[in-house]
Amino acid sequence: MRLLVVEDERRLADGLRRGLEAEGFAVDVASNGVDGLWLATEQSYAAILLDLMLPGKSGYVVCRELRAVDDWTPVLMLTAKDGVWDQVEALETGADDYLTKPFSFAVLVARVRALIRRGAGPRPSVLRVGDLALDPATREVRRSDTTIELTAREFAVLEYLMRRPGEVMSKAEILGGVWSFDFDGDPNIVEVYIGHLRRKVDRPFGHRSLETVRGAGYRVVDDGA
Repeated sequence: MRLLVVEDERRLADGLRRGLEAEGFAVDVASNGVDGLWLATEQSYAAILLDLMLPGKSGYVVCRELRAVDDWTPVLMLTAKDGVWDQVEALETGADDYLTKPFSFAVLVARVRALIRRGAGPRPSVLRVGDLALDPATREVRRSDTTIELTAREFAVLEYLMRRPGEVMSKAEILGGVWSFDFDGDPNIVEVYIGHLRRKVDRPFGHRSLETVRGAGYRVVDDGA
């Protein structure tokens, strides 16, 4: 499998290339955003490792422009900036995961493999399950003609489930997809947010679309109500 590393720190880029090649990947490297975007659009990659602060075009811009042309290659954003809003902006521009420097190479490889397993299937502009609609671009959720206000985390949990309608997602999968792969808090936080969502998107409308599958996880279904 071929990866693209877009990183302007030469020593880090070389180290990532050697390490990833030792793990069995083929690796292309770009040292600026312009070249990185060109390679990403000219070649097919299993995943892209994208630095945030790049000459030419920032990682934000590269990722946003890829998504704008419906290129959904999994993107792992790499950055020395660890602010909450930096992470939020990276994810909202279309990145699939976020890793702060300095990082463990073993963790990076694990996250890359997880992104590749998740794949880069086509993503509809508006996600729909029955009369429940979620627009990732405008951050809007609606039941029929009614707009539903969600917090950023509630939105992220609902989006994660609606991207896989009918599939049972475990707590661990939801934590990895919405929080992070190294989340070390109480995994029951997932139950808390499922409860919040039920009170906002189901109960006021007489629906039961957010299902608990005992011992397995959660899913979103069209309950036909």
